[in-house]
Amino acid sequence: MKLLIDNANLGEIKRIYEFYPIDGVTCNPTILRKEGKNPYKLLKAIRAFIGEDAQLHVQVIGMDAITMIEEGHQIQKELGANTYIKIPVTPEGLKAIKHLASEGANVTGTAVYNQMQGFLAGKAGAKYVAPYVNRIDNLGYDGITVAKQIHDMLKQANLETNILAASFKNSFQVLDLCEYGVGAATVAPDVIDGFIKSDVITSAVDAFTKDFEALCGEDTNMLTIANS
Repeated sequence: MKLLIDNANLGEIKRIYEFYPIDGVTCNPTILRKEGKNPYKLLKAIRAFIGEDAQLHVQVIGMDAITMIEEGHQIQKELGANTYIKIPVTPEGLKAIKHLASEGANVTGTAVYNQMQGFLAGKAGAKYVAPYVNRIDNLGYDGITVAKQIHDMLKQANLETNILAASFKNSFQVLDLCEYGVGAATVAPDVIDGFIKSDVITSAVDAFTKDFEALCGEDTNMLTIANS
């Protein structure tokens, strides 16, 4: 499963990249608004940091297909042809997805809340579809199950579209979909930190350090004892 950061704060992106094996970055208009900067300037800085080969998913704003298509062209012109154009899966969005996919563009169908949305976006040519796991839960349904069902429908139809699961409230949701074999997940930095953040892990590491120092002396390690 590919792991992407759902964030547009360059400092946070750099921090997560420093420690974790990350495949790219996603954002949406709400995430961009939090940063209070010109979107293209910020996104170009993110692209420069993650490199041309990493995935960058950027959302269109227009409500009609013609505007979405034109925005998609501009996004790829500004940020590179490898940039994924995020398009909400509405009737106008499906029309735009079909058009941009026919041109060979990377497209992500977003704002997916049900199985048929994801399936139709795949048939229209999207490379990814993004079910909103936690938002689906908040509507009284099971977001994990919906994501799995979309995954199965796409595979059964022999479509090359993958899941890019989004909107997570905890690391266990990501784990569930990782075990199931979905293609990708985009996750907020605090949830990524939660993958390996545990008091028992910290306690175990502290115990090993104390035992080693009891053997070799305080503040020693495998470097300091090499020539002793």
